[in-house]
Amino acid sequence: MKIVLMAGLNLRRMFKDRTNIFFVLVAPFLLILVLGQLYGGGQQLRLGVVAGPGAPSERLASALASGSRVTVERLADEEALRAAVERGRLHAGLVIPASYDSGGGRVRHLVRATDIKSHDTGTWIRSIVRQEGARGQPSLPVRVTTTGKTPFPEGLNAYAIAAPGLLLMFTFLTSLTAALGLVESRAIGVTARLSAGPTRLRTIIAGEAAGRIAIALFQAVLIMLGSMALFGVSWGDPVGAVAVLLVFSLVGGGAGMLLGAAFRTPGPSISVAMLLGLGLPTLGGATIPLESFAEPMRTLAHLTPHAWGYDAFARLIRHGDGLTGVLPQLAVLGVLAVVLFALGTWRLRRALSG
Repeated sequence: MKIVLMAGLNLRRMFKDRTNIFFVLVAPFLLILVLGQLYGGGQQLRLGVVAGPGAPSERLASALASGSRVTVERLADEEALRAAVERGRLHAGLVIPASYDSGGGRVRHLVRATDIKSHDTGTWIRSIVRQEGARGQPSLPVRVTTTGKTPFPEGLNAYAIAAPGLLLMFTFLTSLTAALGLVESRAIGVTARLSAGPTRLRTIIAGEAAGRIAIALFQAVLIMLGSMALFGVSWGDPVGAVAVLLVFSLVGGGAGMLLGAAFRTPGPSISVAMLLGLGLPTLGGATIPLESFAEPMRTLAHLTPHAWGYDAFARLIRHGDGLTGVLPQLAVLGVLAVVLFALGTWRLRRALSG
């Protein structure tokens, strides 16, 4: 019972600072909204076109530029177009062959598999080609050329791209910043008085560990349920999603436990909390999709727990995997949680016994 009471006390103490109400309850959803718009809506699409001088080709190129979201850039040849798409200057490219003017050939659509906007351009191109076919030009198939497996399935909710990473970031960040409560309790002697009384040391440590887990779980569950209700985010297989949420909350709780036990004064702890709480998610793909990282950076990203959590949610949300599909990620996160709690318990026991 004491352990449960201590966990509840830690959770209530977090909201005594009113700024936490904004950063825990409001900020995650504002960022999901902003990043969801960034990934999925409202931005101008940049489409490169290589086309001959014939009237049908010109008509098709003009029709492609008629959309309010599409800016068409004409390029001299396919080589220049491919380079612009590969470098990210254009979201996609379209090659209209010379034979198009005579009613033959095949329109080719060039995209990068890691460019989220390429899906929007593909939908636009297919609709315009069909419209042109209906006006008398023989309808031509569109061949889409990509490299690698497409990471973002067509029709994926744009908020479902942003929400998992932000859940990972805020769960970890809130866990670390809330560790300030443990530091302050030790600094003013509250924890020492508890250990000097009838409460056993192991009960105090277990209560503090439960408090770290409660804070992490509160933040993670809030974001998962809130994103479902506000933005229609589907988290995939519910068993797998809950398993990832639970294990990553243990990682956040363990990190908070270790940070709270490692420092005697609040100043250094809050600095480290902000550095790790914002730096590791950025490196781990929580703010920028991991698929956009080059291979060396993607390997480096997996030194963080966020990259493993990101991979797990990507499998569940985008690829339809279930619990068994994310077992490798759960295993890595589980080991990390055990290590962090073991170190945090050892450090807190040493601090309270000394």
